[in-house]
Amino acid sequence: MTQERWLTTGEAAELMRMRPRTLYHLVQKGLVPHARAHGRLLFDPAQLHAWLASRSAGTPDPGGAEPPATIAGSHDPLLERAVRDSGSGLALATVGSLEGLGRFAARGACAALLHVPDSAGDGFNGEVVRQRFGRMPVVCLHWARREQGLIVAAGNPLGIGSLADLARRRHRLVLRQPGAGSQLLLAKMLREAGIDAARLRGRAALASTETEVAETVKAGLADAGFGIRAAAHRDDLGFVPLAWESADLVVWRRSVFEPPMQALLAFTRTRAFARHARALTGYDVAGCGSVLFNA
Repeated sequence: MTQERWLTTGEAAELMRMRPRTLYHLVQKGLVPHARAHGRLLFDPAQLHAWLASRSAGTPDPGGAEPPATIAGSHDPLLERAVRDSGSGLALATVGSLEGLGRFAARGACAALLHVPDSAGDGFNGEVVRQRFGRMPVVCLHWARREQGLIVAAGNPLGIGSLADLARRRHRLVLRQPGAGSQLLLAKMLREAGIDAARLRGRAALASTETEVAETVKAGLADAGFGIRAAAHRDDLGFVPLAWESADLVVWRRSVFEPPMQALLAFTRTRAFARHARALTGYDVAGCGSVLFNA
């Protein structure tokens, strides 16, 4: 960004329609993205617009009431096990990546588990976290790499081997709800492969978790579902590997240091956690807990 694009305090206050004193107060609390140069406060207008958009979308002042000890977002069998065995006292609200991010932004949860593909390239989560939160007091911690693919019947009797097979042969496919990370990744992979999503024979009933995808296939209600290897392994189903993704935790910075999250993170450093990941299959937890983003 060039120097000409920085705003002074007065210009930023005018943009945000507030008094400079109010803006100073928000800066002192660490709630507004800003920079300092030679003792002066400077503001990036793009970051200010993103901050205003997040508040207009229902994000309360992060200096308000503490969020509940809940992790919203994506469904993950390893996280379920870790929350239970760590004794953290954390609750889980498995509502999908984007809805979970919305609940987190509204301080309805202290953290959210995401696996949202970036619009370009092979990355995950960084784009949506930076766009939504800018320099707000959040931290993004790596959780695990997970193997994604097609969950099929045991032995794969239909010989499904690719997304193209699903479109060409019109196999019945169980889909996830809009905003689920798996559904977002499937849509991106279809676009990159030049496959029209309208050619897929999706079931009207959507699955809300990885477990529901596997259960639907096992019950014979669908020929395949897009999901993680661990879900297929749990129900002794077949699996066609297609990609590896990154599942990450976005956490309010203060919540990282509270006992519930500290208990969970401490458990991820134990041998028991590593054993659980191996037993579930389809996980790589080598970088679990590493900081990916710290506003």
